[in-house]
Amino acid sequence: MVKIEDIPSMADDWKQVFERNRMVPPHSQTVRLAVESRFTQSHGFQLTLNRVTATHLPSQEKAVGEQSVTYQLRATLFDRNHQHFFGKTWKSSPQTIKNNKITFNEVLYVHTSLTLPSTLLVLELVSLSPRPDCSHQALGRGFTVLELFTNRPDTPAADGERRLNLHHGSPRALLHPLIKDAVDYHNMLKIIEGAHLACVLKKHPALDSVLHLFPENVLVSGEENIPGLVASPTGDALLKPQTLKTLPFTLNRLTISLQPSLEKFESQLLQLINADCQNTIQPGSDGAIRTVVIQERRLHVGVHNGWCFLEKPQVVVLETFPSGVRGRAGSPSKQSALRKDSSTSSLPQILGLRSSLELRLTNHQALAIIFQLEYVFSTPIGRETMLSATSTSRAAFLHSLRWGIWCPFQEPAEWKGEEIQLVLQGGAKPNPHGAMVYSTEVSAKAQSPAPISAPGTAQVSEAKDMIKFWLSSSLERKASSPKPSLRIKQEDVPRQRRSPSSPSQGRKRIPPASPPESPQGPGLSLSQLAATSRYPTISHSSSALPWQQSFPSLLHPSPLASAHQLSHVACSAVSNFAHLEMDLQQRGGDSASLHDEGDQLQELPFTPVHAPVITLGMNVPSSCSVSSRSSLAYLFSAGFPDIVDTSGQVADVLDPTEPLPFDPNREENDLQGNLLVFQFLAFTRIAAPGVGPDWPENIYFTFQFYRFPPVTSQRLKLLTGDKVQHKASNPLPCVLASINKDGTVNTGSPGLQLQFRVDDSFLKPGEKRWFLRYLALHAMHIDIWDSDSLLLIGSTAIELKYMLRQCKSAVQALHEVEVLTTDYVGEDTLLTNPDLGRHSASSPMTVHTIVRGRLHIRTGNIGCPADSGRKRPADVMQSLLHIITPCEVTSGFRGGSLSSRNILQLNARNTAQADRLPINEDRVPLFRRGIRADGVVPKENSLNKPDDSDRKLNCMAAVREREASEDAKTAKVAAQSKKAQLANPSEAKSKAESIANMLSQAITTQHLLYASLGSAEYMEFVLKNPFNVPQTVTIHSDDPELSVITNTEEWRYFKALTRTPTPLEENMFHSEQGAPGPRVYLRPKESLHVPLKYQSFLCDHTMALQGPSLKATARGSQVAKKNLSNIIAAKTIKVTFKAEDGKPMAICQVNVEPTPHVVDQTFRLYHPELCFLKKAIRLPVWHDPAAINPDTHVSVRCSDPNIICQTRMLAPGEPQDVYLKVPGSPSPHIKMFFVMVFTDKWMAAPSQIWQIYVHFLERVDVSCVTGQRSCQSLVLRGTQAIRKVKCFSSHPGEIEVDPAGVFVLPPAAVQELQLKVQPWQAGSRFLYVNAVDVEQQRLVTAWLLCLNVHRPVLSKAFEVCVPVGGGRGSSRKITYTNPYTSSRTFLLRSDHPDLLQFKEDKFQIGGGESYTIGLRFATSQSPGSVDILVYVNNLEEKTEETFCVKVNYS
Repeated sequence: MVKIEDIPSMADDWKQVFERNRMVPPHSQTVRLAVESRFTQSHGFQLTLNRVTATHLPSQEKAVGEQSVTYQLRATLFDRNHQHFFGKTWKSSPQTIKNNKITFNEVLYVHTSLTLPSTLLVLELVSLSPRPDCSHQALGRGFTVLELFTNRPDTPAADGERRLNLHHGSPRALLHPLIKDAVDYHNMLKIIEGAHLACVLKKHPALDSVLHLFPENVLVSGEENIPGLVASPTGDALLKPQTLKTLPFTLNRLTISLQPSLEKFESQLLQLINADCQNTIQPGSDGAIRTVVIQERRLHVGVHNGWCFLEKPQVVVLETFPSGVRGRAGSPSKQSALRKDSSTSSLPQILGLRSSLELRLTNHQALAIIFQLEYVFSTPIGRETMLSATSTSRAAFLHSLRWGIWCPFQEPAEWKGEEIQLVLQGGAKPNPHGAMVYSTEVSAKAQSPAPISAPGTAQVSEAKDMIKFWLSSSLERKASSPKPSLRIKQEDVPRQRRSPSSPSQGRKRIPPASPPESPQGPGLSLSQLAATSRYPTISHSSSALPWQQSFPSLLHPSPLASAHQLSHVACSAVSNFAHLEMDLQQRGGDSASLHDEGDQLQELPFTPVHAPVITLGMNVPSSCSVSSRSSLAYLFSAGFPDIVDTSGQVADVLDPTEPLPFDPNREENDLQGNLLVFQFLAFTRIAAPGVGPDWPENIYFTFQFYRFPPVTSQRLKLLTGDKVQHKASNPLPCVLASINKDGTVNTGSPGLQLQFRVDDSFLKPGEKRWFLRYLALHAMHIDIWDSDSLLLIGSTAIELKYMLRQCKSAVQALHEVEVLTTDYVGEDTLLTNPDLGRHSASSPMTVHTIVRGRLHIRTGNIGCPADSGRKRPADVMQSLLHIITPCEVTSGFRGGSLSSRNILQLNARNTAQADRLPINEDRVPLFRRGIRADGVVPKENSLNKPDDSDRKLNCMAAVREREASEDAKTAKVAAQSKKAQLANPSEAKSKAESIANMLSQAITTQHLLYASLGSAEYMEFVLKNPFNVPQTVTIHSDDPELSVITNTEEWRYFKALTRTPTPLEENMFHSEQGAPGPRVYLRPKESLHVPLKYQSFLCDHTMALQGPSLKATARGSQVAKKNLSNIIAAKTIKVTFKAEDGKPMAICQVNVEPTPHVVDQTFRLYHPELCFLKKAIRLPVWHDPAAINPDTHVSVRCSDPNIICQTRMLAPGEPQDVYLKVPGSPSPHIKMFFVMVFTDKWMAAPSQIWQIYVHFLERVDVSCVTGQRSCQSLVLRGTQAIRKVKCFSSHPGEIEVDPAGVFVLPPAAVQELQLKVQPWQAGSRFLYVNAVDVEQQRLVTAWLLCLNVHRPVLSKAFEVCVPVGGGRGSSRKITYTNPYTSSRTFLLRSDHPDLLQFKEDKFQIGGGESYTIGLRFATSQSPGSVDILVYVNNLEEKTEETFCVKVNYS
């Protein structure tokens, strides 16, 4: 416990700053005039005082006896209209005179909103003569006036250098009445000949960032001590000001005790005020006794740096509590933070704060927290006030009673984890609020600085008014809190909302018996979800070894490069992502002044719900087998196909629970291809509240493997054995079976098998090691959907490292992983809570991870024999892959037709000499797409068929015959149209264009480029000057995605990355504004390398409609879609090198062929339609701060230009967030895009690629009570075609939709749906309703139900003991009496049907009669207690009575 007895000794530094910087406020009429003139924005200015020329003063050489005399400048603001000096007089450092000149070189800063012509700056020259007592005698030596503003406040009159004449006398002359009314007061002041001041005045916009650190109208220098400002090494901290970092702190458990007691203190206060009111009654009044009462008790809390408040002080409302009540630490946001007990009702009363306060503090010893206790009094209004009849009958006024100051960073800071006790002051003492504070003789004696007595002593005379509170760092609370919810401060909330001057706005008048509600603190963040990415994306253009590449974040290659061990915990230290929903909530409890009744109410937007992101870092799905032996026996008796190698032998079985020996070199040297197999075997249901035991019945999967297209499986049926006995404690897995188009179940081989073929013909040169690294470090994300309702069941992830063969013929592994989902649940709300309507906006949310089931999946990798007839791309890979060398054109045009075929044949010779890889002719279309047609093939297809030589010869003969026929047709057409060409001049023009096109093709060099999203592809074009004279060549690209690298540092980086052994030249390019491109100088016959870079951040976002695939499944395998989606567009880009005459010297034609990219992380977000989604994704902090690369530069890009995606650079070690702002779309649209995260300065390749899905739904708000049915209407609108629709809910046990079956939705029709909501869990929850086209299995509309569920009012409470262990349970009875006079039928409901069963769920009873309710409690296997609610409902499911039964299992 920290006790602060003497305020001045506690805060000497703050007190010194405060006393030194007290100021005189400006005239109130001037402030009002500035506000009426709309001069409310404060502007910063800089004034430089150079030197004073004073010929009237004796020089140092002439007056030997005055050598010790120094001179000083003093500056003060002056209001000419009201002849009022205001602000604070600034004094310069003393200077000596030399050659009749006094050099000051002082720089002053000031910010003000009084940009009026009447605002002047008065500067006085003062001589300082020493006295015998070491003091100085000041004598005025002249003054001058600087006019700061004109009638145009945006342009100061004295902007720039000024030379001001000095005047005789003192600045007090400006107070003369004649000067006040004078138009030109300069004529009334006598100028000192030869005396002037040189100064410079200009605006200083850099001051805008620190305006909150010192008040307006105060002249300060850069050397002043301003707490919160970073000291500058140059001495002038305001020239380029920087603020110290602020940290969030939470102030909670605040109580105030007044002496001798709260009741006596307030009683004495009211007696004095009432007596004063009686003495001031005007004669002639009605003489009625008007009692002043206390209406409200307020506390102002602000942060002060000795100059001013850093923010407007927060105003909170205090309530009275017994002195024995203590607050709960760690729960400042709950309404029960201060709990009352019946045993403490007789204790003395104290003032307390229910909620907590969020403060931002800077670690500076002169920073203080200021408390001011303020009471609101009300008094009746008499007839003499002449108020209208519509006004209130009582008038309110405010008065300050106590104030206190505490410096948290004063040495030593021992308050952490302790309660702070602070003495409050009263009386006429200077305080930061500038208010008169109440004080009496009794209270003055009580506030004497006597030591505080020990607890329990009865020394009333030594008691003091105290404030007690706890202060804790919000960052430490976040780090130590086990809850997933995170409290952060909302920076973009206006100060008027965070710091209300009156807490009564936005609320109805509350009866006096109910204490007023305290304003809520800062905003709340609803979730902190953790996710992990398995590995960073690698640029395929890099030739560095993946096992030696430096990994970003927390990824380390030690499991691969050092120990060569991949255990099930090898990657447990991978990077973690904390997903923070950006706070969109507006505080309903905050309020403004009493006069702001016209403010518009703000809607409370919905906070997005994040589906689970399953990775191996956190929230790891269990990959070990948890099923019993009987379940496994039942599973494998279904007859799943075995995974066998090419010789028919069963693949080696790997255990996912055991460490995996791994040798990278051995894996890379394996010459066989890989056929990767995924077998989805079964799904184990887990009982969940709100759904039936047979849910789900049909499912389907979505996932993406490596850079293959995304896979959406067909519908799969969950089959259960009829002859097998099911136990609730040990549910059996349901075997998956594919469903045919007609809805029947496929009776063939059970399960779903998908195969992906990855061999040397699929992989690009040098890509094999990256693919192996993908398998070693990646976990594939799988989403599991309900194929009937199209609702997301959950997600999981499987480790792919068990698909590494290590030169074996085939391997397989069986995984049993948990399917997880997340659910947002708010705090429980009592039905009688007066703040019922605002609870959903202010209650913190808790994120629960729910296990929806277990997925049984088998993975395998079969080695495929390599094709001996073709060379592997790695064998023919050239070292100069990135260099584009044009061919030497030695032969001219040999005549013939100008058809496109001959031009292409001419250009083919140019292409053949480029340093590119040889491409097999019969595979060009598929190879250019980056994926072979048999990239994903059924098991029955043959692999790598050898080419047929006879077929090639036949093809060549057919081609020659076709060319001969086309040449004959061309000659015939030319002879027939020769006469028409002579008559039509356009034909000659066409011939000229053909010749120009042919010449252009002759100097064109083509380059084939395989590019993926976000990865930069580097190349160098060898440009040669064929002329004998020097040339200045202009380089122009017709696509901005292909650019010239003009930065030497960037060029050096890409050359080192790609290991290109070519020369590098500094400052090679010359760029001019408005030029089509950079220019380069070439000497005669000189060749140089021009660096080029292609990089695209845009791609196709086309995605399939939500729903299972309608494609039939081949026996034992599933063929994935062949179309390439979500890749960059294929294009042809020309880079033209033009000589000085504007003609092209060379052309480089880059043919961009897209290849799919690898997705590292998948996010699914749900958000209301037509609303902006704001999302913050936290990047991982570095594992070892000492190993941080100082060149690391985190940047992000988004594939959709309409989405705002950005990040901010912070100090090393600080958390960094990626901010997203996504525009809304109508329901049920799904927006998909990619986010690329780069960790290198030049963004060569993304370290992470995130795929984000945003599901937009119609929002419906429902407020209801547990156990009681509430109805809500929805409107379903028809589309262009007739549809058969059925509605599904995510919790069928709590939501019923009417109509429940399939109904016809005509085109453009409107169908009303009735929702019957009967929840059993209190708090804020989110549920979903989908309208599905049952014929096409497509989503029509989706609704997001935002439930605010309250607890009911309990009628009775019971307690029962039930034995633990086996047995038949326990039976009890409750008597219920019908309160009606007529016979009624009642229904019995329970929120725990698994623990409590009724003898009869429905009974009928006559009027006034009694009925005995039979209760049967199930046994429990572990001791504990649970509260079970019993609802007595009528036939409309409206609750008549609610009983609470506390069951103790012992």
